[in-house]
Amino acid sequence: MGPHPAVAAIRLAVRRVLHDILTEPSRTTTPEHGRATLGRTPGESSASDDAPHEPEPSPLVLVACSGGADSMALASALAFEAPKLGIRAGGITVDHGLQPGSDLRADEVVLRLRELGLDPVEATAVTVGREGGPEAAARDARYAALDAAAERHGAVAVLLGHTRDDQAETVLLGLARGSGIRSLSGMAAVSGGPGAARRYRRPFLQLDRQTARKACMVQSLPVWDDPHNADPAYTRSRLRHEGLPALEKALGKGVVEALARTAQLSRDDADALDTWAGQAEAAVRDAAGLLECAKLYALPPAVRRRILRRAAIEAGAPAGSLFARHIEEVDRLITGWRGQGAINLPGKVVAQRQGGRLVIRQG
Repeated sequence: MGPHPAVAAIRLAVRRVLHDILTEPSRTTTPEHGRATLGRTPGESSASDDAPHEPEPSPLVLVACSGGADSMALASALAFEAPKLGIRAGGITVDHGLQPGSDLRADEVVLRLRELGLDPVEATAVTVGREGGPEAAARDARYAALDAAAERHGAVAVLLGHTRDDQAETVLLGLARGSGIRSLSGMAAVSGGPGAARRYRRPFLQLDRQTARKACMVQSLPVWDDPHNADPAYTRSRLRHEGLPALEKALGKGVVEALARTAQLSRDDADALDTWAGQAEAAVRDAAGLLECAKLYALPPAVRRRILRRAAIEAGAPAGSLFARHIEEVDRLITGWRGQGAINLPGKVVAQRQGGRLVIRQG
């Protein structure tokens, strides 16, 4: 008799991601050991293949675990699937220090991960700032800690427990902000960190939250329900407990699935437009590398604004603080030029029109 359907579903999702990690262009597996070999294709030999050498260590994959149902289900599936593929599996939990006893809770998560057989396992404490609001500040601190842990342990990937429900919430939040198609594309199944374009993997984006919780229950895995997830002071919490249920009541079941599907379609479109913008950018710069307003004006708005956003980020504007309204103001220097002055952007970046050129630089 096989595992419970919920357990089978989470294991299959993780197995697929681990297989993808092992078979990416820069990493292949040796059939006899099932381990990763960097920079070599199957059957390709090197000059030193005939000489004795130390076996390469198995790749390490970490799971980011808060102790909640989603991440505990993910940790259990990783612990089950990784050894079968010759992958080392470890875990990290981040203590945000936002609640009394958070350090003790982090220690409990470490014990649970070790009981699953994960190694290395660690808890790391962070200081949460205020920039962008409490939720954004906590997220920034968390990812910085995960990036540091991945570098410290030499991990090839970090698994995150975001589910289809989380994806639907992200799409609605992006829609409410009016941030454009990239925001509507939600979370990517694969995303990067500093120096690692494909570090983060989200195996559960096609699974609902109840599947993860059911998998924990049938495996008798203890889970922790973060009270912040039910606190109406947080936007995402209100959306989860009030907004989405109201939408399902008004529109019927299937809203979450439809929003997740919208995220994927939006991501495909956004990726295509990003590629177009990247190819068009060289053609709208003069010999000195300045953006020519007339050539920018001739581009479709979606392509032009992507070029403007990229230029602002390259000049030093923080991507997380650069919103659609900022880019719209810069865009008016091209499409609605009436002699207006410089536009101040986040990061002390200034955009202004000079002699038919758009100059974006540190002010």
